[in-house]
Amino acid sequence: MTEKRPPFTIGGLGEVAIRCHDMAAMTAFYRDVIGLTPYATRNNGKIQFFRVAQGGVAGHTTVLALFADDLPATGKGSSLHHLALSLPYAEQEAAIAWYNEIGQAYRIEHFDWTGWRGVFTSDPEGNTVELVAATGAHHP
Repeated sequence: MTEKRPPFTIGGLGEVAIRCHDMAAMTAFYRDVIGLTPYATRNNGKIQFFRVAQGGVAGHTTVLALFADDLPATGKGSSLHHLALSLPYAEQEAAIAWYNEIGQAYRIEHFDWTGWRGVFTSDPEGNTVELVAATGAHHP
């Protein structure tokens, strides 16, 4: 492992994503039992976001995301859909440069509906790790 350090700092947990067998029951539990506020529903009800903390890091709201188990899996054999870590947009640019420098494979996805951009990579076990930032473009 190199002694070089990344040129960015993780500011907090952006999202926890859970794969669910029964979306209706899980949605009801987190809404009605835990008391989380629904944030957005996507993919014809196959993804449900709940607001955990407003503001989060640099405008990225901290969320719990429920994903239907028939959506494509991420890490091979993983029950984790993905781990999202928040950082400011400018530091996300530094993360992209860092990944390029060290040869870390990644992909970028834009979430225009909420004004976020994710930079996705995989950990050594094949789990998906997202560095997510608010772009300042739009928030519901």
